[in-house]
Amino acid sequence: MRVPLSWLREYVDLPAGETGRDVADRLVRAGLEVETVEQLGGDLKGPLVVGKVLAIEELTGFKKPIRYCQVDVGAANGTGEPQNIVCGARNFAVGDKVVVVLPGAVLPGPFPIAARQTYGHTSEGMICSARELGMGDEHDGIIVLPPEFEPGTDAIELLQLVDEVLDIAVTADRGYCLSVRGVAREAAIAYGLPLSDPALLDTPAPNSFGPAVAVLDPAGCDSFTARAVTGLDPEARSPIWLQRRIQKAGMRPISLTVDITNYVMLEIGQPLHAYDRSRINGPISVRRARFGEKLTTLDGAQRTLDAEDLLICDDSGPIGLAGVMGGAGTEIADPVVDLETGRVSGTTEVVIEAAHFAPLSIARTARRHKLPSEAAKRFERGVDPQAGRAAAQRAVDLLVLVAGGTAEAGVTEFAVEYQVYSITIAADHPDRVAGQEYGRETVVRRLQQVGCTVEGGDLLVVTPPSWRPDLTDPNDLAEEVIRLEGYAELPSTLPRVPAGRGLTEAQRLRRRTGIALAGAGYVEVLNYPFIGEAVLDGLGLDADDDRRRTVTLANPISDEEPALRTTLLPGLLAALRRNVGRGTTDVALFEQGVVFRIDGTDPEQLFRAPRLPVDRRPTDEEIARLNAALPRQPHRVATVLAGSREPEGWWGQARPATWADAVESARTVAAAAGVELTVRPDQLAPWHPGRCAGLYVGEQLVGHAGELHPRVVKALHLPERSCAMELDVDLLTQGGADRLESPKISGFPVATQDVALVVDGAVPAAEVEAALRAGAGPLLESLRLFDVYTGEQLGEGRKSLAYALRFRAPDRTLTADEASAARTAAIAEAVARTGAALRG
Repeated sequence: MRVPLSWLREYVDLPAGETGRDVADRLVRAGLEVETVEQLGGDLKGPLVVGKVLAIEELTGFKKPIRYCQVDVGAANGTGEPQNIVCGARNFAVGDKVVVVLPGAVLPGPFPIAARQTYGHTSEGMICSARELGMGDEHDGIIVLPPEFEPGTDAIELLQLVDEVLDIAVTADRGYCLSVRGVAREAAIAYGLPLSDPALLDTPAPNSFGPAVAVLDPAGCDSFTARAVTGLDPEARSPIWLQRRIQKAGMRPISLTVDITNYVMLEIGQPLHAYDRSRINGPISVRRARFGEKLTTLDGAQRTLDAEDLLICDDSGPIGLAGVMGGAGTEIADPVVDLETGRVSGTTEVVIEAAHFAPLSIARTARRHKLPSEAAKRFERGVDPQAGRAAAQRAVDLLVLVAGGTAEAGVTEFAVEYQVYSITIAADHPDRVAGQEYGRETVVRRLQQVGCTVEGGDLLVVTPPSWRPDLTDPNDLAEEVIRLEGYAELPSTLPRVPAGRGLTEAQRLRRRTGIALAGAGYVEVLNYPFIGEAVLDGLGLDADDDRRRTVTLANPISDEEPALRTTLLPGLLAALRRNVGRGTTDVALFEQGVVFRIDGTDPEQLFRAPRLPVDRRPTDEEIARLNAALPRQPHRVATVLAGSREPEGWWGQARPATWADAVESARTVAAAAGVELTVRPDQLAPWHPGRCAGLYVGEQLVGHAGELHPRVVKALHLPERSCAMELDVDLLTQGGADRLESPKISGFPVATQDVALVVDGAVPAAEVEAALRAGAGPLLESLRLFDVYTGEQLGEGRKSLAYALRFRAPDRTLTADEASAARTAAIAEAVARTGAALRG
């Protein structure tokens, strides 16, 4: 919200010496976010005056039309003689009043003005456009002033070119500050001064002969005021003071009636809409849209309406999106001049609408149709439901004053009875929240300053004002007291930290996992936790796959990704594709985070979260109900690889990343968790059915790793032979092995024994390894597969697995017989379990 300081002073009698920065400091201390204080006309220097065009000579022979003008500037040039000025604009004629800057002046920039030779003539100054004066971006033509201003009048004061504008970032709970009225109230409190409320107007009582209105949806529109003004002068233009205030507030002047409705919205905070009465067919009604209805809005776009859209209608159908944007069918017509008679025709009768709409309905409509209008921005943050009558009266008064209209006596008003509510709060509650003593008198005074009615002694009954819908509980009231007393006055106290507490075991594991993967050459990434159906289709998931059962957001950031992720792979694969697309061909990424799964949850309890209190600790039962309403959120870790795993160099060729590297990344995570991982063949999308490994801890499946399916690679535009791994860290450590113990190192020598076993090609190496471990007994320190061989010597469908077994005792040096006996026992167990035969 942009608030000109000159406009703010109209409602608060600020001290004469206060600058915009002084006011901004006070407002910031009161809790508002003043982003900047813009100095308008800070480097502007006169003479800048009103001039009357006396003569125009058209110059020819140039690439663009040029005019040589004589302009009367009164006595501003010291001689009284006309000023000769060269100008390229075409939107003015002899007799028009324009803005002239004379030699010696400085325009915003700064841009000094001097007499100069141009186009074969001496130009003694310049005729100015709005952009040259810092009034806006329009540069198509110069400013043409109303005829009543005398030549030589100071244009700096006339156009209010020197001012300060406060740019305030209004948070969602402070909708009342999207108006000069709301900011003025905050400034009045900050300075301890009275407020001249622009909404305190005498308004006529409702009667039965105003414009006909029927509200068919009271839940969406709980109040609607309609007033009519007739006899408007179609030639009337917005006065300069009104245009300049709208411009300083960041809006563009359009026409008199529209400017007045925008002015009142900026002033009071109540959005208005004006209809050309001659273009309304029958009574006005407020209802929800019907299937298939369409509306062409003021921006010229035809919009297909949704059943939730709230509409303003007449007998012809929709004439406006309620609270968002009006329809083109009832737009205020621009004045049209009849060239034969010289008569001007245009809108002479208008109906003013001042309504209050449900914030949620307006917010959804504005987002659905991508129409973030100024009106919608205010309605969705909360508009004062009691301000409609005053805003309509203010607009009527301005139309009568400026356009010479006549206000009809009829006043239509529909209003659902405003539900006044009260909040009970202990007088010392703000003291306990802030940790500082304010006292009852201070609490009552501050609450009354924001507009609350306060009754009671030690227990206060507080009734918030209609313009503060954000005040709903005792802590909201405590916040008002604390912010007005000053956040800077709160004492700084550090909480007492219990000794002996640090990271949890889960946090330590995540840190170890990250360090281990980073040490293995992976780079950590953080992705948004949102997915859409398109990426699940790209992963090749079956229709009944649990990963397709997603939690859909009510208000997603992107319509293409409206759901929470059920797997880490979509974000990681998108990061892989983005990096490869930007020239990084060798990529190894990892991510740790939660996924959101609704499989295994109670559908009766899911998404039925209780509203927890803020004045006490929730009970165990309330916390259990809250957890039951949430989807499962297991913690996972995933990796993706593409390109070379080992780079090319003098040592030899590069080694491409394969499914084995993805499996090894899982082993790295398991080692960080202190658990033993078993690898078995498996099939699961999006992995290649012949190059997919299931990752097990005991008999518990904890994840998968391998090479991605070629169809997935093609659908997601990934490099060929891309690999990935994903495992569930919660399942990995559910056996309680998340506390990693340091290894016990023996000082005695190791005995190494090699063994090569021939097995059927369908026997997994993991089963052979498990059998060897079980048979070798406690003397086995480690076991490593170092060779896999297939060939004609072994026979078709057979393979040879060669292992290195390391034996060591913690208390003695092993003898050759002991090591050989352990090796023999390991071989015997492998033969018994897998049908292996000792090679050679």
